[in-house]
Amino acid sequence: MSFILSSGAADMAMAWQTLSASQRSTIKQQYQAAGIKLLVSAFGSTETPTTSGKDPQQLASTMAAWVKQYGVDGIDVDYEDITAMNKADGKAEQWLIDFTNALRTDLPQGQYILTHAPMAPWMGSGTQWTSGAYVTVNTKVGSSIDWYNTQFYNQGASEYTTCDGLLTASSSNNPKSSVFEIEANGFELNKIVIGKPGSTGTGDASNGQMSTGTLAGCVSQAKGKGWNAGVMSWEYPDANSQWITAVRGSAYPIDGSSDSGSSGSSTSTADAASPTSVGSSGGSSTDAASPTSLGSSGSSTDGASPTSSSSTSADSDSASPTSLGSSSSSTPDGASPTSTDADSGSTAASTDAGSVPTSDSSSPTSPATSASTAASTGTFNNGMWTPSASTATFNNGMWTPTTAPATTVATPVPQRREERTIHRMVRRRGFPVP
Repeated sequence: MSFILSSGAADMAMAWQTLSASQRSTIKQQYQAAGIKLLVSAFGSTETPTTSGKDPQQLASTMAAWVKQYGVDGIDVDYEDITAMNKADGKAEQWLIDFTNALRTDLPQGQYILTHAPMAPWMGSGTQWTSGAYVTVNTKVGSSIDWYNTQFYNQGASEYTTCDGLLTASSSNNPKSSVFEIEANGFELNKIVIGKPGSTGTGDASNGQMSTGTLAGCVSQAKGKGWNAGVMSWEYPDANSQWITAVRGSAYPIDGSSDSGSSGSSTSTADAASPTSVGSSGGSSTDAASPTSLGSSGSSTDGASPTSSSSTSADSDSASPTSLGSSSSSTPDGASPTSTDADSGSTAASTDAGSVPTSDSSSPTSPATSASTAASTGTFNNGMWTPSASTATFNNGMWTPTTAPATTVATPVPQRREERTIHRMVRRRGFPVP
């Protein structure tokens, strides 16, 4: 679900927060029955926590408390403070290390899912990041991160658009940042989830698009080389069940059989609205029906447990689920899943184009202690949660309750940032079946 910000819940995370405890419990039971986990996405392209001087330990404690209070299975860190990272003075890396360690203190591994969604170049060896970017983060706290929802998009018109560029030899613009080159940089191969736009147009991302057929071919090639992490996509509804089926292709067919004999991979997609996961950007497993999430980030996993730091974290089922929150993940079930993360605001702001995300000037505050009972009701059909038309509307990639909450939250609700070029409400990721 998107988002949890330094100022509190926003967008779909706020929609989840305003549901009554019984409504959240009912929905979570449906997801659990389908093998789906629900994650909340933190930050996105509109927050610059390091540049804004947010305290990482305090903020992690506040966000972890929200995860526990509202019954979420984990958190996806969509850190996009480009200004801080581009300074290459080590402060961005140390902020992320401290934030991750603090999250893990409050959200123990094996009990909660913790993922990150870095831009692919930050996992490479670009000379502009002499302090290491995510290579340093991975060295210090990689064992605490269940997997990486890697953004192989919004990094340049021709970047990561061929199987060679995506898997084995990225361009000199973003050196050593393809999947297997990232592995060589010290990352666990089966934590490197491939993130791609769900549309071949520019509706989901500025660039980095691939046809489903081409991407399926790349997935098959990667699987043949021992990769089994899964695919994440931004966003639903472009990355719907048909997209997931096509990307899984013959390497990870929905029926669970594989033409190569190795375990299946996961696919996840993110949308601007409810997330669906066949695998996930977080780590959850998906079942035969794909759930959609009302929030921004969601992922699903199947046959593997997403909480293990050494695993790809999850795999998905035959259909992609979406979660009602911005970030969803699902637990293993017998097929390779794809999950959708409606990942908080943006999963991959370009390092060479577009404006630097603006920071949220408000200081971290603890979430409200009570939730509204006036949130929308809806139906769970064919793996998807849909709010009723009378109580919620779907506009510009997001579900919005039409009934005002009966209880006012303790902190102001941030307005949706219009400067976001991509309104990412859901990201899906799928995982292989062992």
